[in-house]
Amino acid sequence: METDHYFYVLLCKDDTFYGGYTTDPKRRLKEHNSGTGAKYTRLPSRLPAEMIHVEKFNSRSEATKAEYAFKKLTRKHKIAYLKEREAKWCQ
Repeated sequence: METDHYFYVLLCKDDTFYGGYTTDPKRRLKEHNSGTGAKYTRLPSRLPAEMIHVEKFNSRSEATKAEYAFKKLTRKHKIAYLKEREAKWCQ
């Protein structure tokens, strides 16, 4: 069985973005919102977080490259990236 690989973006309560990698977006969002996700999203000021964008890739390598590239962008460019891909938050 092949595993799906995802790059996702969260919109945190403090209006910041968090990009990550997972094989199960629903489970990962629950982890973030329960405080057991990434260190970044554990702060109460960032929760709850909403998953506003998910991209599916064929390999972990492709998904983590997308995550890395997103994290390097400025906020202005992250917003443009999300708008281009019609992220839930932008609609």
